[in-house]
Amino acid sequence: MSVAIRSPLLALAPGQSAPVAGAPSEAVALSALEWVLADQQTLTAVDRFSKKHADLPASTRFYRELIPAAAPGPGQQYAFDVDLDLCTGCKACVTGCHNLNGLDDGEVWRTVGLLHGGTNKTPAQQTVTTACHHCLDPACMNGCPVKAYEKDPVTGIVKHLDDQCIGCQYCIFMCPYDAPKYNKARGIVRKCDMCSDRLSHGEAPACVQSCPNEAIRITVVDREEAIQATEANAFLPGAPAPSDTLPTTVYHTERVLPRNMLPADFYSVHPEHAHLPLVAMLGLTQLSVGAFILNLLVHALMGSLGDRKLDIANAVFSLLLGNAALGAATLHLGRPKYAFRAFLGLKTSWMSREIIVFSLFAGLSTAYAAAFFVPQISTGLRTIIGYATGVSGILGVYCSVMIYAVTKRPHWRGSVTGFKFSFTSVVLGAATVLMISAGTTMWLRDAGAGAAPPAFVSTGAFTILTVVLLVSALIKLVSDASVLVHLRDTHHSGLKRAALLMVGDLAPFTKARFLCGILGGLALPALGLVAVRWSASSEQPFPYMLLTVIAAGSFALSLVGELIERMLFFAAAPSSKMPGSIN
Repeated sequence: MSVAIRSPLLALAPGQSAPVAGAPSEAVALSALEWVLADQQTLTAVDRFSKKHADLPASTRFYRELIPAAAPGPGQQYAFDVDLDLCTGCKACVTGCHNLNGLDDGEVWRTVGLLHGGTNKTPAQQTVTTACHHCLDPACMNGCPVKAYEKDPVTGIVKHLDDQCIGCQYCIFMCPYDAPKYNKARGIVRKCDMCSDRLSHGEAPACVQSCPNEAIRITVVDREEAIQATEANAFLPGAPAPSDTLPTTVYHTERVLPRNMLPADFYSVHPEHAHLPLVAMLGLTQLSVGAFILNLLVHALMGSLGDRKLDIANAVFSLLLGNAALGAATLHLGRPKYAFRAFLGLKTSWMSREIIVFSLFAGLSTAYAAAFFVPQISTGLRTIIGYATGVSGILGVYCSVMIYAVTKRPHWRGSVTGFKFSFTSVVLGAATVLMISAGTTMWLRDAGAGAAPPAFVSTGAFTILTVVLLVSALIKLVSDASVLVHLRDTHHSGLKRAALLMVGDLAPFTKARFLCGILGGLALPALGLVAVRWSASSEQPFPYMLLTVIAAGSFALSLVGELIERMLFFAAAPSSKMPGSIN
């Protein structure tokens, strides 16, 4: 077999002939091997790109046609402009960003995803390059408790201030596009800043220079027009809704994409990071608040029959667990020694507000516990301090709810998160006061209280607390199980993904959560009620030891169950992000 070609750079189909360079009227037939070798010399996109720019003089070697000629004017800002028709998914932009920005191994600021759709007869797919969208209303900046983000008033570029960051990772929760990335080795978050230093010197960003097809460029967008585009949801198929943060990246194509275009990883569900320090912090702060408030209730129920040692035991235990929770929170920080900066974002960040309010709660609870040992403090003043402590604790739990509600994740919406956190406070608070009270009364019995039922039982405080624990635990368990109803949803919603995770990869934790909840919140408290009633009806000595063991078991199992539930709260909450690729 032989074919003819015009030149070594242009291969022709078999059977065709063309003049050879230097002899325009003659055609040369090549063997199959020669034809393949000649065909390999055909210019690729990379070849054409290199040939075009290799001999440019230094003054024009900065890809000026890919960046605006002038800085943004009033009401404008820089933005990425992506031509989807030119994007081939080669990931040269990813490599360029990684190399020219000196990123660490495994650190990625720009990614390439895939959309697909259409029908069996007319399938369609589209690769998508994406990075930070430098939003008009950046959620990462609004949520940061230490003001480690700033939006340049001229260029509109959202920059991360590495030196200011404490590594709390809250901006990752806040960003719907998964732009900020946590660098564990450095203990901070980092992200794309549109290579602002390069832009300031008239040079295009790394991704723009790296793309062989010039699919990425920097453009100037009008902020009002960008807002209108987000209102019309004119962003990108398969991407999170743009209405929350107002992203400025412009994606355009001359093709009409099918209406069913979805990310390639749309139906993939994987557990999220469990954030165990946050699990401990949330569980213990809500336990401390619930225990403190219910201890005030027990004190009111017992009245003049109340025991000072019982009040002290409950107050001190709540105080210790509350401080332990604040200590656990620092374990989540990449740079805990700079935690003192967390107050800077009070104006916009719910995390700053939570830290301040829980610090106030810790201080007031310390004052309340100390008041028992200061004779100069009257009972009335101590009561006022106690109620102020309870109010600050409730405000702290509210701030914790808002931290996650404002992220707009379906699994963390305000009503669901508020319900979970409130009932965790009640369940763990009741279990804690029951355990401390039962243990203290047994200790008092050893000191000469006798075999008669203690005031904690005879006044009805024990029965009321046990009923509170039973009812709240039952409601909480039913609520936690209700998410599984979404397994039958037709649409692959965020709540359905959460349910799939709970019965899939996270099934062992789901089973453990309900087992601990049933035993600790229902079975053992009910057994405690039966034991007390049996003792009263049979005129047997009060079962101090049995009640203490039951209360301790109920507390331990309830705590483990709620901590597992809080771990599922993070691990089974799929994050929103830009379209990904097939794993």
